[in-house]
Amino acid sequence: MKVTSNSSDSSIKLLQITDTHLFEATDGSLLSVNTGESFKAVVNAIVEQECRFDALLATGDISQDHSEASYQCFERGIEPLLKPCFWLPGNHDYKPNMTSVIPSPQIQQVDHVLLGEHWQMILLDSQVVGVPHGRLSDKQLALLDEKLAQYADRHTLVLLHHHPILVGSAWLDQHTLKDADDFWQVVQKHNNVNAVLCGHVHQDMNVMHHGVRVMATPSTCVQFKPNSDDFALDATSPGWRELVLKADGQLETYVKRLPAGCFQPDFSSAGY
Repeated sequence: MKVTSNSSDSSIKLLQITDTHLFEATDGSLLSVNTGESFKAVVNAIVEQECRFDALLATGDISQDHSEASYQCFERGIEPLLKPCFWLPGNHDYKPNMTSVIPSPQIQQVDHVLLGEHWQMILLDSQVVGVPHGRLSDKQLALLDEKLAQYADRHTLVLLHHHPILVGSAWLDQHTLKDADDFWQVVQKHNNVNAVLCGHVHQDMNVMHHGVRVMATPSTCVQFKPNSDDFALDATSPGWRELVLKADGQLETYVKRLPAGCFQPDFSSAGY
């Protein structure tokens, strides 16, 4: 699979949306936030900004209720964005129903993408069925190792749902990527991983780890409060991430959000 750059400088621009938590029911809500409406508001904001990009990334927890209809809702919802969308499963997703919308005019379910002439993207499945934490199977680690070696001359963006480093919130970090050292051993075996992008934590993270940029992104619905050992919700609005991958391996990225005060959750909630 290949994505072609539409930029005069050969850079690739990507948009990430994550953790949409959609329902079959139009009034489906997570912690008092109507996830369908917040998702629609994020898509509309991207359209209104007339943002130019080459591909859309959806890093898991597409659905909250596992229904086929929730994935169809996502498929319909991204139609205004026009560009191809690459997605992967999160802990809340039900993979048999994810595949019910494939083949799709927009959604691509692949594990490797060539991005322009200088980058590649590797999409990993970190889901462990029935539990919130993640783990990469031997097959997934072998895929990562294989593609990093096969395209050693390309800069690499790695995608997965679960965060492969701790975020500093005890309740979230118990649901991290387990055996993350195995992942980092493969990454450090090669020298062409520039960045890792995940979802799962419903907050903005952008740090360096072993010389690799590691990013997480706000959800299109509910936000989790950073650096909180106990479950806590944040008042920041739903958002998305934009990334520009430069030909020389440099990466520019920024998070954008809906206006302040949009889609506030039930702050008295003790969990979900």
